[in-house]
This record gives sequence, structure tokens and C-alpha cells, in this order.
Amino acid sequence: MKKAFFPPLLLAGVLLLFGSTTSPCGYAIGDRADDFSLKSVSTKMVSLADYKDVRGYILIFTCNHCPYAQLYEQRIIDLHNKYSPKGFPVVAINPNSPLIVEEDSFEEMQIRAAAQKYPFDYLFDEEQTVYPKFGATRTPHVFLLDRDLYIRYIGAIDDNPETPRSAKNRWVEKAVEAMLKGEKPNPDYTRAVGCTVKKKPEVKPAPVPVQKADTVPMVGGQRP
Repeated sequence: MKKAFFPPLLLAGVLLLFGSTTSPCGYAIGDRADDFSLKSVSTKMVSLADYKDVRGYILIFTCNHCPYAQLYEQRIIDLHNKYSPKGFPVVAINPNSPLIVEEDSFEEMQIRAAAQKYPFDYLFDEEQTVYPKFGATRTPHVFLLDRDLYIRYIGAIDDNPETPRSAKNRWVEKAVEAMLKGEKPNPDYTRAVGCTVKKKPEVKPAPVPVQKADTVPMVGGQRP
């Protein structure tokens, strides 16, 4: 499977275009998230409550088609392999509507998860009810939760989508390491960089047909 590549200057321009400094709505640091139940690529319904003996969750909204999601794909796998044994599993959620991007359909999710050997749960927010609560606006967009579902970090995985080895700030790793020590992540918020979440089209109500008033035939130039 081909890896996405962006020339540095092009990537810098796209970062400015797609970067998001604030979420228009959704959870803030310190808020307690609601649990959810979403279908995994295994076809099982998965909730955060299903995870036992965890210390927290690395919740990542991501998808199949987005070049940024593809650039970060291996890093997401690496995060799970590194921190799941320490009690912080990755839980990935696709928030996109396949009505907008066919590549983000559930069937395509299953194909990609199998091809890339995802070691984590890859869930489908089919009704698009979960991502708005979190305020996810990009793919990828990270929300680091503690075991009680309180939000401790929101933002990007690191500061270099294009070249992992050149990243100077690995924010998610730093945040998880802080939580493992019983400390608060610092920073606890960074700008999420990626593709916008693809919302399903709004269904407009069908227009109500206008009924014409009953007409009464004229009799002798007058209505009876």
C-alpha cells in the first residue's frame, strides 16, 4: 500500500489550511467523557467499559482516506504497541461519512485494518453521534483519557506529520508518560492537524404540497 508523501513547502501550506487551533464545541480538558458503543471492524460492539485493568485510553479519531491519517498510521500502531501493555490502549474511531468519501466505508475499514494488521480496535461512528461530543474536527485528532474517562490531553500526536524521526515534540507520548507518573500532561492541548471530518449530507424535509381550496361551480353568475 502506497504511503502518502508531501513536499515540505506544500505540507507547510496545507498545515496552515487544515490546522485547527480550537474546537467549535465538545469536551475541554478536565471534562468527563460519556462512554459509547460503536461497531468494530470485528463486527462486535465496543465500549470503553469493555477494557479491563486499564489506566487510560488513547482515543484517536482517524480514517482510511486522509493523507494525514495515512502518514500517522504506523505511529498510531506504535503508540498502541508501546503503551497498551502499560495500560493505555489505542482506540481508533472513524468519524467520516462514506456518503462523502467511499473509502471510509465500514467495508473499507475492515480491509485496511486487516491489511495493516491493526492491533487496536477500529470503530465506526456510523451515526456520527460520538465525534461531535468530543469536538473532533480533524483526522487524526487525539483525546487522551484517564481510567475514569476524564479528558487529560487533546490535540496532535507530534509536530511533524511528514517525518516521524524529525519530530521535536512527541506530545502524546509525553502526555502518557506524565500520566504514568501521576502527573498532569504539559502541554495538555495542541493544535490538531489533518483533514476535516466529513459530515453526512443533511436530509432536507420534503416540501409539503399546497392544497388548493375547493371550488364551487357558479350557478347563474353566483355561487350557491
